[in-house]
Amino acid sequence: MSHDGGGPNSHGEARVVIVTGGGTGIGAATAGLLREAGHHVVVSGRRPEPLRRLAEETGALAHPSDTADPDAVRGLVDAAVQAYGRVDGLRTNLTDPFLLLRAALPHLLEARGAVVAVASVSALRNGVGNAAYATSKAALLQLCRSLAVDYGQHGLRANTVCPSWVRTEMADRRMARFAGEAGLAGEAGAADGGVEAAYEEATRLLPGRRPGEPREVAEAISWLLSPAASYVNGAVLTVDGGVTALDPGTAAFDFRITPRERD
Repeated sequence: MSHDGGGPNSHGEARVVIVTGGGTGIGAATAGLLREAGHHVVVSGRRPEPLRRLAEETGALAHPSDTADPDAVRGLVDAAVQAYGRVDGLRTNLTDPFLLLRAALPHLLEARGAVVAVASVSALRNGVGNAAYATSKAALLQLCRSLAVDYGQHGLRANTVCPSWVRTEMADRRMARFAGEAGLAGEAGAADGGVEAAYEEATRLLPGRRPGEPREVAEAISWLLSPAASYVNGAVLTVDGGVTALDPGTAAFDFRITPRERD
């Protein structure tokens, strides 16, 4: 999750943001972008070393924690409040957002703050063998909508970003597996084990024809946390290269599609 902070809010005061899953990928890009804009950022995650590197590079405050642990979640929120005096915003992309939201909600309401959850296009569309992941992301979307409905009258905004394939460590690992399963080979001597070929194959039907970059999602998160999005609440923003705009029933007109063998 991320709490927005450090830069000026609508009253010209400093804002504070907590970013969970902040050591790598979209979380790290979001933390870096918010720091560039002058916000105070508290980054959290399970692995201390990536957080330490990010803190050294950006000046964010690193606070390793396991957001599945209620005590650790309270410690994270307390650390942000003790360091900066308030919490203005929140960004989450983990499976334990409820605990963090519960701990941070009083501070968010006091600051009339904002929450941005990072879900996935899987919250809106599904694929084979994806039930558990898609269900968890869809639940996250509805959690944010519920926050918007229940607390919008008190000034809280809660929105969701739904990315498609984005170049992160997790996505790279999935592409490496896909490359092995599909027999996709990289260029001779390439060290990526076919990962680039897998990304190309996986995004072939996307109108954008490429995976996203973490900073592209971070830009959307930063905007939703900012006063520029002051009248955006309960929204779902797809940052997906156009994949959810595509009608799969028309894909065969432009591509020859052959089913892959599955065990």
